[in-house]
Order: sequence, then structure tokens, then C-alpha cells
Amino acid sequence: MSARLLLNKLAERGLIKLPPRRRGGGRQILRVLSEPELFSLSAGAGDLIEGPLRALQPLEVIRVEPRTLQANAFVWHLAQHHYLGFEGAAGQNLRYLLRDCYGRDLACVLFAAAAWKVQARDAFIGWSAPQRQQRLSLIINNTRFLILPHVRVPHLASHILGTILRRVRGDWQRKYDLAPCLAETFVEQERFTGSCYRAANWLRVGQTCGRSRHDRHHTVQVPVKDIYLYPLCHDFKERLCQ
Repeated sequence: MSARLLLNKLAERGLIKLPPRRRGGGRQILRVLSEPELFSLSAGAGDLIEGPLRALQPLEVIRVEPRTLQANAFVWHLAQHHYLGFEGAAGQNLRYLLRDCYGRDLACVLFAAAAWKVQARDAFIGWSAPQRQQRLSLIINNTRFLILPHVRVPHLASHILGTILRRVRGDWQRKYDLAPCLAETFVEQERFTGSCYRAANWLRVGQTCGRSRHDRHHTVQVPVKDIYLYPLCHDFKERLCQ
């Protein structure tokens, strides 16, 4: 699926020409639920949620499985409210839906495969190109984090990050038989300050250079993003640089 997405992007930019599709099928466009349908998935969906964090606890962390009502809600929330939208995640990924003690949806968190090359990250780790090629699968990328727009609860974002980080390594290992050592995320500077990541003890190690990962000729400009890392085990550098 990742290879197919790359080929389509190259074709859209005129860099390659793909043959006509031989048959239908393949990756289907995700169905986005209507707002009335969403009300049947979550108690009080859309109502303003505010106040102290303790009033919503204990939070329910749902590891979203495909073709479930929770999966429908996860897709709807990201497609409607995340600035990047959501058309599905190719490859390995974990999806979490967070609800409060009353069953109301609060947030969505998505982890997927790591970025191939990140200069500041790779310098922080200190690994060689062959080591990165062999062990990149030990890094996971927090590609989406959404607090729903009607949820206004101080400290909720950092609390959710801390809660998920305590379990994501084990969840990933149970699903893929592989225990990641490090989490990464990229925070667009013009949109966000990254304060919830810093409050959850993520470490800012630098920023991107404003290029797309497929921009070999330095012609594609994308927003500059801060790079944050979070160790998932104490000896992550040793494991990544073996």
C-alpha cells in the first residue's frame, strides 16, 4: 500500500506515467459518517465539554479495531476536524479513541511507521545509514493527535499523551510482534506550539528543513515542523545502534 501511494504521488507530479488501471477494487475511500450517525456512536456527541480533568476521569482508552463502531467514529473525527484530514493509514498503525467516564468521545491518537530520514532525529540517535535501514521499524510516528473542538479541558492533551505512551509499546508488540524503542512526532510551527508534547516529557531535537520526503530536487516547499522524540525504553540508543 505504501508503494502504491508513492507511485500515485509521483504520477500526480508528472514524474512518471502509470499504465491504465486493469481492474477496479484496491484501496477504498473511507466512508465518512454523517453527524446524525455519529450521535449513535457517542453519548452527547458535539456538546461542549469543559471543566477540570478530574471530573472526566477515569478516561477510557479504546484500541480501535477495523470495521467497528469505534473505527467509524475515529475516521469521522479525523476527517472532519483534523487539519490534515484522514484518508486511512497504510502499513503498520495503532489507533486509539479516548472517551471520558460518561462515554463521550474526547480525542483520537494515531501511531504509524516512522519517517525514513530525519536529520535532527538521526543525529540525536547517532546511528549510521545501514543501522537506520535495519532498525527504523523500532521507531513509531505519532502522525495524528486530535482533541475534539468542543472539548476544552486544561491539561487533557498532555494527560492523554502520557496515558497512551505507557501502553503503546506493549500494544504495538502484541499486534506486530515488535517492541518499538522510540516515538517521534512532527509539530507544524505556524499552527501549534507543541506545549502538550513538552508537558508530556517529549524532547524537541530540532526542526525539519521544509522539504517533502520525495523532494530530491529541492523544489517542493512544505511547512517547517518541530521534531519531538520520546524514548519508550531506557536503552533505546543502544537498541537502535546495535
